[in-house]
Amino acid sequence: MGGWSCFCCGDLFGAGGDAAARLPEPFQLPAPLPAWPQGRDFAKGVICIGELDIANITQFRNIWSYSGATFYEPEEVPDGFHCLGHYAQQNDRLLQGSLVVARETASCQLINSRPALEKPLDYTLVWTNAGVYEDDNSECGCFWLPSPPEGYEALGYVVTRGPKKPSLEAVRCVRQDLTDPCENFRSVVNVERTCQVWKTRPCHRGTAGRGIPVGTFFCETNSVNSQESGIPCLKNCDPNLRAMPDLEQIHALIKHYGPTVFFHPQEKYLPSSVSWFFENGATLNKKDMKMGDPILAGGSNLPAGGTNDGEYWIDLPDDDTREFVKVGNLKSAELYAHVKPAHGGTFTDIAMWVFCPFNGPATIKVGLASFALQKVGRHTGDWEHFTLRISNFSGELSSVYYSEHSGGGWVDACDLEFISGNKAIVYSSRNGHASYAHPGCYLQGSENLGVGLRNDVARSDLSIDSSTRYKIISAEYLGDAVVEPCWLQYMREWGPTLTYNSRSEVDTVLSFLPFFLRFTAEAIFDSLPAELYEEEGPTGPKEKNNWDGDERC
Repeated sequence: MGGWSCFCCGDLFGAGGDAAARLPEPFQLPAPLPAWPQGRDFAKGVICIGELDIANITQFRNIWSYSGATFYEPEEVPDGFHCLGHYAQQNDRLLQGSLVVARETASCQLINSRPALEKPLDYTLVWTNAGVYEDDNSECGCFWLPSPPEGYEALGYVVTRGPKKPSLEAVRCVRQDLTDPCENFRSVVNVERTCQVWKTRPCHRGTAGRGIPVGTFFCETNSVNSQESGIPCLKNCDPNLRAMPDLEQIHALIKHYGPTVFFHPQEKYLPSSVSWFFENGATLNKKDMKMGDPILAGGSNLPAGGTNDGEYWIDLPDDDTREFVKVGNLKSAELYAHVKPAHGGTFTDIAMWVFCPFNGPATIKVGLASFALQKVGRHTGDWEHFTLRISNFSGELSSVYYSEHSGGGWVDACDLEFISGNKAIVYSSRNGHASYAHPGCYLQGSENLGVGLRNDVARSDLSIDSSTRYKIISAEYLGDAVVEPCWLQYMREWGPTLTYNSRSEVDTVLSFLPFFLRFTAEAIFDSLPAELYEEEGPTGPKEKNNWDGDERC
């Protein structure tokens, strides 16, 4: 970050200068927010994180646009609060962003003799395109990094239109012990290959993470794409997480935002409630025992705790009801909600889990041809989920995580498809039940080559409204306010492990391909997760990494 870079060639308008830019329209949810039930400090606009109060600004003033991105400063900052840096976003999407502003709490001086916030001593010019303008550079853009006093950190950059250095009043630096490390997460823009602008996120995430994203950006001018960000984020030093919603507020959030889950019109293996699965003959099996025992409706006879040691597993009934149970029971199905803090308690994650008694076999696609398989991908018991991420400043939906087999991704609220009010749509893929934000065919493999496993999603009459058909199964931060069901403590597999060479099915299909295509397709299928080629039941929600950790992206 030392020194500064100057872009000295190219045409202003051809490069996407401000005069040619079409600025993003602000995003608003389809419906207004309700008046949330009162309780705790949820949705009150300001969150205390120890020595700092923070607020979230979503109204911006455009400073400068270039190369398909626009840079903003916050508008209407409340009295006593200070900006920590500026915001950047691409121009080809709706404006849905925020910047955290901060003020010292009244008790700050009692906790530490040094102020939590300080003015910068100076600014370092990191990047400018002043060289584009031959005579008048008053329209150029400049990125300035605040120079913090010793023991303090700059949490963002200041952008100016024109070469004039910003005022020392423009931002504040934060005392080092009140910050947490960040990492580069998503590219915003690479300005003419001379300045890479990144969106950042806290390194320490999940329920124990205390990092709070500020909304500022990081820029690199050394052309080395590093995952580590040169600017930190805030840290919540208040262990009480007082802005998290209480039980009544959680119910209100789910009823307001709960998505409708659509299953494919040709879906054979539908979800059911866990209790329906148990009541209709599911069995608990033990190693070296030939017969399984019936599972009680609440799962009270399942072994609790421990690890997935292979000693126990759940299976479908062993009698003529096996096929009946395998296809599920949509009428009984419900979503199971796990509520947890995110980003240092400034957001609430509501993970909504759905259970299917059986995961059907896969269909592979090679070019224009598709082949339905008999074994690959199938297994007893299937747990899938999506996650709502909600701002604790306002109660507004920020994004939804769609789980896709061994991965997934966050979709911002501005890119969601809504069905009613502020309720989004979740599309569940045929047979495999992976979740997606929009209908279509998604390939697990190579989209470019058209080779991989098909994930087909579409709207149909087969659906669940999670805003009405749900149960809250866990919210650890509320103590004993939520009683977890017995089956949630079962840490073993929800299906048996069966060993056979299911990969031979794929190889048989590939053997009919032309020689030049066969080896490319084989390499793609070799790169897919090994569990696709064996029949092994999954563990339950509490054994997943994202139960305490962040979602996998």
